[in-house]
Amino acid sequence: MNAPAGFVERLRRNGIRDERVLAAMGSVPRELFVPAELRDHAYDDGALPIGHGATISQPTLVARMCEELALRGHERVLDVGSGSGYAAAVLAELAAEVLGVERVPELAERARAALAAAGYDEVEILVGDGSLGVPDRAPFDAIVVGAAAPAPPPALYAQLAGGGRLVVPVGGRRQHLAVVTRGLEGPVIKRSVPVRFVPLVGREGFEEPG
Repeated sequence: MNAPAGFVERLRRNGIRDERVLAAMGSVPRELFVPAELRDHAYDDGALPIGHGATISQPTLVARMCEELALRGHERVLDVGSGSGYAAAVLAELAAEVLGVERVPELAERARAALAAAGYDEVEILVGDGSLGVPDRAPFDAIVVGAAAPAPPPALYAQLAGGGRLVVPVGGRRQHLAVVTRGLEGPVIKRSVPVRFVPLVGREGFEEPG
């Protein structure tokens, strides 16, 4: 199963240049990761609701975040806020090992089923507070966060290997993508594109509503 004709070209027109990322996006059957009633919109370039206040992210943003990670195939990657499991599947095409963490058990279970149906049984999805990462499985060469935090979570930065990258949406009403590299003298932060994500709920994210 592959993405329909034109999907990858649209990503290219939207500024995605990494050929490995484009190939990965074209290989993952996105329709398996969206609710059945929304499958006709699976390849639209927009976020779609998946329940529990979560979304499956806009394809262009998934591709942009993967591009910012600059993966070459040998890396261990942590996917925070796995939601539908779609980004984890794309990452599995780009890296050697992918571990996901999702705070909502029902979403985690659904993501596991979708990943298995798409042929990504090797991707493990844990249930937990993604803002704290998975310290007992660290270090990671790359960490990507599928929800917006007030600032790059220190716990996630601490779990990066030397030279590793953390890509995380930052902000409240106004957000941007932050790319944080673990350097010899501390974090090196690059501000990337404006984005709009649901909040990262957790100890180093935003408090749970209500």
